[in-house]
Amino acid sequence: MTSPLRVAVCGAGLGGLAAAAALVRAGMEVTVYEQRPRLPEDETALHLAPNGSRILQRWGLGAQLLALAVQPVAMEFREWSDGSLTWRQPLGRMGPGAFAAPYCTLLTDELYDLLLARLPQERIRLGRRMSGFRESADGVELEFADGGAATADVLVGADGVRSLVRSRLIGTPRRVYHGATAYSGALQSDDVPGLARDRVTVWLGPEARMVGAPVAQGEQLGFVAVVPSRSRAARQRPPHGRPGALAADFGGWAPDVKAITAAAGGVRSWTPYDHAPLKRWGSGGRITLLGDAAHPMLPYHGQGVSQCLEDAVALARHLATAPAPAQALRRYEALRLPHTARVQLGSRANAFRPAAVPDVTWAQVYDIEEHLPD
Repeated sequence: MTSPLRVAVCGAGLGGLAAAAALVRAGMEVTVYEQRPRLPEDETALHLAPNGSRILQRWGLGAQLLALAVQPVAMEFREWSDGSLTWRQPLGRMGPGAFAAPYCTLLTDELYDLLLARLPQERIRLGRRMSGFRESADGVELEFADGGAATADVLVGADGVRSLVRSRLIGTPRRVYHGATAYSGALQSDDVPGLARDRVTVWLGPEARMVGAPVAQGEQLGFVAVVPSRSRAARQRPPHGRPGALAADFGGWAPDVKAITAAAGGVRSWTPYDHAPLKRWGSGGRITLLGDAAHPMLPYHGQGVSQCLEDAVALARHLATAPAPAQALRRYEALRLPHTARVQLGSRANAFRPAAVPDVTWAQVYDIEEHLPD
């Protein structure tokens, strides 16, 4: 009997857990190495588009997902100053075939727990900060900051936008900052009684935007706001938790937006950035990238998590079917890199036309039957 392929995944965020779940499902021996001593907690809202939710359905997680998530009936774009409706995109089950899957909004922790439940807990090693690796014809040797070591047949860098694996593998790409500050948080839906609990609402202003999404079965509203940076030093991370500054940024906006900023408690803030699409993700051998380590995206398409899930499925499929790891990773990269580059650049383009109705169709964004193997 052939021994199962041993895959090391660096990073236990959503991308790393999605990769591990897909690989375990394909019969591989997976170990996830996470530098933090505890698994992350994140109660912000996330958008899971049909190309992501259909993967969870195929993994047998559809019922659990729908028990947790909200399925908005529509995405409504509204005028920033008075809240008048400018455009409405129906959501729900969006047609036959590939799109017969729900658009969901849920808390990040809820999806995290769904993925975590698919993994043997002994395969997640916490407090293991990778410091380097060495690749050979026979495998990859991993080095850790505590002096320990491990071996694997394949290494997957799912360690986020500041990926160590990427920096050691192909260098650190130049970050592109876009002069913006982003805020996110959650509040009780009762604090904004004018908003329906069955739709995503997007308020678009000349320079800023606010997105509200129902989560926690409609009992809470998660929001993301993007405003011009207050400081010229756009590369500096803004202070954590500035609801007063958030309220000031949206002081002249529609009543529902002002209600959100008034009720927001703990607010997370960060500086969105991306980089140009990479020319390659791998070493040509036994190492590759996945998720934000490969294609960090600005928050204007709601595709970050769904693209991680697609990466995971494609990676597992090719490792399970190709005759050798190097060939599998080349096929994975050839399939995924052009598509994620298109979505990544599309999200960037949306940042520069905040007052416009999106001019891209669902099929152009997702294109899911064309590029993703079953």
